[in-house]
Amino acid sequence: MNRIYLDNAATTALDPQVLEAMMPYLTEKFGNPSSIYSYGRESRLAIENARKSVAKILGAHPAEIFFTSGGTEASNTAITAAVRDLGCTHIITSAIEHHATLHTVEYLHKQGEAALSFVKLLTDGHIDMEHLEQLLAQSEDKCLVTLMHANNEIGNMLDIHAVGELCKLYGAIFHSDTVQTVGHFPFDLRNTPVHFITGGGHKFHGPKGVGMLYINENVKIQPYIHGGSQERNMRAGTENLYGIVGFAKALELATAGYDEESAYINALKMHMMEQLRKQVKGVHFNGDPTGHSLYTVLNVSFPKTEKSEMILFNLDINNICASGGSACTSGADAGSHVIRAINNNPNQVAVRFSFCKHNTREEIDAVVAKLKELI
Repeated sequence: MNRIYLDNAATTALDPQVLEAMMPYLTEKFGNPSSIYSYGRESRLAIENARKSVAKILGAHPAEIFFTSGGTEASNTAITAAVRDLGCTHIITSAIEHHATLHTVEYLHKQGEAALSFVKLLTDGHIDMEHLEQLLAQSEDKCLVTLMHANNEIGNMLDIHAVGELCKLYGAIFHSDTVQTVGHFPFDLRNTPVHFITGGGHKFHGPKGVGMLYINENVKIQPYIHGGSQERNMRAGTENLYGIVGFAKALELATAGYDEESAYINALKMHMMEQLRKQVKGVHFNGDPTGHSLYTVLNVSFPKTEKSEMILFNLDINNICASGGSACTSGADAGSHVIRAINNNPNQVAVRFSFCKHNTREEIDAVVAKLKELI
């Protein structure tokens, strides 16, 4: 069997058109963007054109876009700045955030820099909005709310506008980890009440090692990384020139193909759900896959048996790439904190399948047939 890749929420294949856009900057156009000679100015122009392109697509101003090494650095920067520069001494988050957020807020809390509260989750994994408002209303301190736009493991989507309006009402700073939605979902940041969002190029067929941080123009923060004056004194270090060019090109392509590709990928997801229900007994779908959910992610729990405990290993042997983590696992793998938070059933084994425009219905059918055999 040819390799079937269903782990696109982790990383995606580089689009050939993106590689083509990057190649000149990997070869002859390698000038330092900080240099004053024409060779360097060409590189600077490429970066600023990329910034304008990203800003236009996201409905932001170019001055609000900062390029980083990825979503993790971007989230660390935003969260740390909210506490140290913007006076937030109370952080409100959820138990199912990406570790780039969770580990950062836990560190700041342990250092004594901020109180930490976790908003309750509904049974389907969505944020309990009433509890969020209660936490905001009860807090005597300035709050940072950090909640992801779409969960990377179960795909649940946050009502980013509703959360943003609550934050406005209570004077809170709002950071949203949008790594799973930038490049997969339309944004209009001028009309979205959010202070910080993040993106990572490799989630939408761009290069690894490059991301972006949107900082609303009304927010003034200090650099997280100190050194040179790159990124308008906000992010020191020689710019990842070809990565930035690739990020912008990938976002441009993803935006141009959004309507057709999102419908196609969602159809694959729905087809897999239908076939699994028909062919595998005892399957359970985590989160809210047919509701307010990202079209690229399907998280499935299978009944725990001697066979299913080895499911990822056996899928790998059969050239099928997926990721997992059940509520309770042994050894070094502590399992999925997301699954533990919403479906803490030790008798189930969870697997995340995540799709892209390159996947086919035939691949889905082959994977379901193999799962039926393996469970």
